[in-house]
Amino acid sequence: MLKSLVVVSVLAIAAYGYTRYAMRYGSGTAPDMAAASEQADTLMVYKAQKRMQLLKDGVVLQEYSISLGKNPVGHKQAEGDERTPEGRYTIDWRNEQSIAHLSLHISYPNAEDKQRAAAANVEPGGNIMIHGLLNGWGGIGEWHRRWNWTNGCIAVTNQEVREIWSRVPNGTPIVINP
Repeated sequence: MLKSLVVVSVLAIAAYGYTRYAMRYGSGTAPDMAAASEQADTLMVYKAQKRMQLLKDGVVLQEYSISLGKNPVGHKQAEGDERTPEGRYTIDWRNEQSIAHLSLHISYPNAEDKQRAAAANVEPGGNIMIHGLLNGWGGIGEWHRRWNWTNGCIAVTNQEVREIWSRVPNGTPIVINP
């Protein structure tokens, strides 16, 4: 029993150390933007189905399976609740050097979210992103979809976030449905 505990502890420490090391090196070079004809004009997220769609003029260009926050049911209410927000937002900036492979920021919290949080006397949280896997863990690939593991973000594979990065310009609306 003690030997098993030691082995598990060593593996946990090694995984933590590897993750901390890999986070220092960022996501690498971001892809170029796709041609305007290939870019989405809207993102639609369906939390219950764990699906995200890129649309242009109402036509689905691409659909992705996603992972969400660890507490996926319901709208984000407060910082640390591990929920993915619901509502209408915008992709307003992007980060090539995030701790996950590339990330696109979702404009949560909006004015309504801030008002709701103030009424509840809590902080609304923020820094909600669409991102790939944690740097150094890209080999997990599609396995990450087996559970909701983020703190409220929307996660896809590294290959998928590169495609999303190139096809979703800043200013693109995103609608996150229950």
